[in-house]
Amino acid sequence: MVCATNRSRLVLASASPRRKMLLEQIGLSFVVEPSDVSEDVAGLTDPVQICRRLASDKARAVGSRIGQGLVLGADTIVVLGNQILGKPSDRQEAIEMLSSLAGRAHQVFTGLAVVDASSGAETVDHEVTDVWMRELTRRQVEAYVDSGEPMDKAGSYAVQGLGSVLVERIEGCYYNVVGLPVPKLVRMLETLGISILG
Repeated sequence: MVCATNRSRLVLASASPRRKMLLEQIGLSFVVEPSDVSEDVAGLTDPVQICRRLASDKARAVGSRIGQGLVLGADTIVVLGNQILGKPSDRQEAIEMLSSLAGRAHQVFTGLAVVDASSGAETVDHEVTDVWMRELTRRQVEAYVDSGEPMDKAGSYAVQGLGSVLVERIEGCYYNVVGLPVPKLVRMLETLGISILG
């Protein structure tokens, strides 16, 4: 379990503008220090294990560089049935992903890890949200992909942007689908002595 000895310095181990925006939105003071960790998880197939492992690897990598502070790592993956959908490599892959998601339910998993850089102590958790995407025509899928929005997003869509028109309903944490389950994170930070509301 991480103790809050370094709670005055929070470090986000991610270059994601969406995670940065959500942390700013709740008034947290932090610095950004992206990790350079490979997201290759060969041998792992369970989405919970994958997102927790990658979140931990990212936080630990940054923690080992900076030496002190609480480091927040996060990793979001989209799962359709037994298939993990990462970020699309090109336009065609984005079209294929969105076509497979259309008219169906899928799950979004985000792993969270907070590492005390000075001691190496760590706390890890995750969130799961169910998302139903509406039926889409090929033309609608191509128009969305050609907007450019899907290209750096797991599952090839951004629920907080134009991608909101693709989603029929969500069951669970909306912020998890954006990339950072804020309520879960707040509870984790509160156990470490970091209170958002005082």
